[in-house]
Amino acid sequence: MKMRTAALAIVLALFTPALFAHCDSIAGPVITAARQALEKGDVTPVLKWVPAANEREIRDAFAKTVAARGASPQAREVADRWFFETLVRVHRQSEGEPFTGLKGAESKPEKGIELADQAIESGSLAEAEKVLMADLTAGLHKRFAAVMEAKKHAGESVEKGRHYVHAYVEFIHYAERMHETANEPAGRGMHGGADRQ
Repeated sequence: MKMRTAALAIVLALFTPALFAHCDSIAGPVITAARQALEKGDVTPVLKWVPAANEREIRDAFAKTVAARGASPQAREVADRWFFETLVRVHRQSEGEPFTGLKGAESKPEKGIELADQAIESGSLAEAEKVLMADLTAGLHKRFAAVMEAKKHAGESVEKGRHYVHAYVEFIHYAERMHETANEPAGRGMHGGADRQ
């Protein structure tokens, strides 16, 4: 089971940029927490999405948003949007990623992210593990087959040699990413370490 969990983490890590992008969707978990916080008038639900070093900025933005929301329906809409953007910007900066704006509710996450969310929601890893492990294995086999086929003809010409090198690099880097991810400390996460959450 431990090996399967590590391999699943590899699949998700191979698609890390997509995972970060999930957090800037209007329908994503960060803004869902922000809506709950605004509804309750309590900033606490969003603080887990930012490092402790940025907590004051989010608390201040929340207080300003709550104060502005009462002015009019238009002010409420503008204030909420500003708070969502501030929160997501700070969250993405903590990941070392740029903030490029919020994605609309119609924006769907990548399949791997969707499967991961469903696993968390259902409390079962079974379906996500089945699909993602199949993807991981297929990716490895595809690259291996390509490099082995190219290797057979690598000596026939410079062009075929270059084709082999391209396939070799693809395969080696894929395997390297898998190995590095499988051997990362478990504490490396959203804010660069468990102690920063």
